[in-house]
Amino acid sequence: MGPSSASATAAELEGRAGYDPSFLGVPVPMPTLASPVPTVELRYLHYSVLFRPDRRFAAVTALAMDGARLLQVDRTDDWGLDPRLAAELQAGPPVYAHNDLDRGHLVMRASSTWGETEEEARQAEADTFFFTNAAPQNKLFNQGRQLWLGLEDYLQDHADAFDRKLVVLAGPVLDPADPHYRGIQVPLRFWKVVAFVQGGALAATGYVLDQTPLVDDLGEAMRATAPGEAPPLGPYRTFQVPIADIAALTGVALDQVAAADLLPPVEAAPGQPVRAWVELQTLEDVVLRA
Repeated sequence: MGPSSASATAAELEGRAGYDPSFLGVPVPMPTLASPVPTVELRYLHYSVLFRPDRRFAAVTALAMDGARLLQVDRTDDWGLDPRLAAELQAGPPVYAHNDLDRGHLVMRASSTWGETEEEARQAEADTFFFTNAAPQNKLFNQGRQLWLGLEDYLQDHADAFDRKLVVLAGPVLDPADPHYRGIQVPLRFWKVVAFVQGGALAATGYVLDQTPLVDDLGEAMRATAPGEAPPLGPYRTFQVPIADIAALTGVALDQVAAADLLPPVEAAPGQPVRAWVELQTLEDVVLRA
C-alpha cells in the first residue's frame, strides 16, 4: 500500500521539509501576508502552505519544482484532513459533497512528483491531497482549465531557458465579498506566480484565473443554492497579469518576484507606463521576455 494523506499522522508530517527558499540558487522566500491576519505555516514534501484558519483555505502555497527529476506516478486521489489542524478549521468533505465543485489542487499534483527515487515522488504526490491544498473549483473549467493546468508544463517545455527548475507560488483570491456556501466563502479567482532563473537573474510571471465577469448575480445565486445543489459557476478565463496586481488583490507580499516581472509595461498615457492584464487564448500568448 502506497502513501496516503488520509492516513498521515501529525508526527509524520512534522518531519516534512516543506518549500526550499534557496531552490533556484537565487533566494525566493516563502511569501507572507501584508496584514496581521492569523496564519499557520504547514510543510509538506516539496511545498509549504500559509493557511488562513479564518477562511479555511490557504492564502499561499509555495512549491519547488524540479523538471529534470519529474516522474510519472499513479494518482492516489486519497484526500485527507491535515491532522495538525482542527478539522473545523479546514474546508473538508462536506463542502464538495453532491455538487459540481471539484477539490481543486493549488499545488498541482503533477508538478510535485519529482525526486531522486520513485518513493519520494509517490510521497510528494500523496502530500498534495490534503484539504489544506484544495479550494472549490467548478468541474467544467472550459478552456481556462486547459490553460491553467498547462501553465507549468508549458514553462517546463522552455527548460533550456529556465534550467528546468521553477518556483510556483499560488492560491485563491480570498476576497471578503466572495459568496457564502455551506459555511465557507467560495473563492472566485485564483492566482499563480511562476519564478525561475533566466540569464543568471530571477524572472517571474503572474496569472489570474477569473470567472466573475461571466456570471451574473453569482453571490445571490450561491446564497440561494439549496444543500446538495451545484452553485451556478460559469466558464473560466485565464490572464497573465502584473504580479504587483496579484499582491494588491490578495494582500500577499510579493515584492521580490514583482520586481522580476517579465510582463512589459505599456503606456496608458504619455509618460505613464503601466502593466496591463493580457487574456490568454492559448499558452503561446504567455509573455516570457521583458
